[in-house]
Amino acid sequence: MATYKEYKVVTIVEGGCGTIFLGASGLPVQRLEAELNRYAQDGWEVVFQVIEKKRFLLFWQREAIILTLGR
Repeated sequence: MATYKEYKVVTIVEGGCGTIFLGASGLPVQRLEAELNRYAQDGWEVVFQVIEKKRFLLFWQREAIILTLGR
């Protein structure tokens, strides 16, 4: 089991325009990859992740991924 000295929580949210106009747009995979690669260069590792659905502007829902990173 790995032990970490510090943690960081990162949230990446589905785009709002696609949610309004299309009903859903999905998580931005390229942005997610870019963020993870940037943190990995600094020594961060993914410890835990969860995907949640949040209400958006009363009628819509959009997804967000919450990443817990450790190093």
